[in-house]
Amino acid sequence: MRVSVVDAGSNTVRLVIADVEGGVPLPVHTVKWKLRLSEQVGQDGTIADEAVERLVKAVGAAGATARRWHAAGPLAFATAVVRSAPNRHEVLQRVASGTGIRMCTLPGETEAELTFLAARRWLGWKAGPLALLDIGGGSLEVAFGRGRLPDFAASLPLGANRLTREYLGLQDPPGPGELKELRRRVRHELRDVASRIRWERPRTAAVTSRTFQQLARLCGAAPGRFGPFVERELVCRDLPEAVRALAALPAADRAQLPGISAPRAAQSLAGAIVGHTALKLMGLPRAVVCPWAIREGVLLRYVEDGADWWTEAAGTADTAAVPVPAAPLRIASPPA
Repeated sequence: MRVSVVDAGSNTVRLVIADVEGGVPLPVHTVKWKLRLSEQVGQDGTIADEAVERLVKAVGAAGATARRWHAAGPLAFATAVVRSAPNRHEVLQRVASGTGIRMCTLPGETEAELTFLAARRWLGWKAGPLALLDIGGGSLEVAFGRGRLPDFAASLPLGANRLTREYLGLQDPPGPGELKELRRRVRHELRDVASRIRWERPRTAAVTSRTFQQLARLCGAAPGRFGPFVERELVCRDLPEAVRALAALPAADRAQLPGISAPRAAQSLAGAIVGHTALKLMGLPRAVVCPWAIREGVLLRYVEDGADWWTEAAGTADTAAVPVPAAPLRIASPPA
């Protein structure tokens, strides 16, 4: 069985096509389109018309690519930048009418649950009681659980891009006052969730997302070219030095540091502050960097719980009310 997933995030639209025989999603083709939606929103979070047009084109291209690879779907969703936009219904409507693909916005807690499932399946049951942290562009997802799905999940407005826009725009590099205000905001938002994680005392902590991956690389983890099966850790005591290194440089120069990519250089400092503060307040001295995240979580739920799961999840989520015919499930075969 071959299935495709489209994830519209703050920076990119990503398509993953995977074969899911044997219950394991094995990617056969991935594509991404760099849209940087979070940089094209108004003060109130409204997504600009030009950005919506680019999103429609990217989702349409993703659908065409999935068809060429004979994949069912795509299972399409958008994360915090669309979910929190005042014009999200218009955005979803235009995507549906322009592409024939029904995209939805999942609640932040559902995103946390799906990412937790991906981490659980990657790390296995030996991980024991598991805490999960995922920094996106618009939100931070946190989950904890002892089983397949979490017992507790939360989504906080602590995305790296969101905080960069709100707190780090006055000076470049930012001054002490900006950093102090940002840290205060992060501590305040994390207070209750961090208390819950400390109380649960997880055996293992896992972090996902490009923000955490690049932060781990900055702190000495193996580069991505070594592949997903190399063990990578993020150690809390290493993060204050990483924050200082990022804060000392203008945003454009941070890409000179190990692991920091140019598109994410500006938001890397806010991401590092969120990551350090979260691990510290939650009492997590180290975390495993997990290469699987929400897209793999969607695929796993689809495989393990059947196609009806996605129909129900998308039906109860925020979607555009446009009738879109369901794509038939096709037998896996190579592209023509």
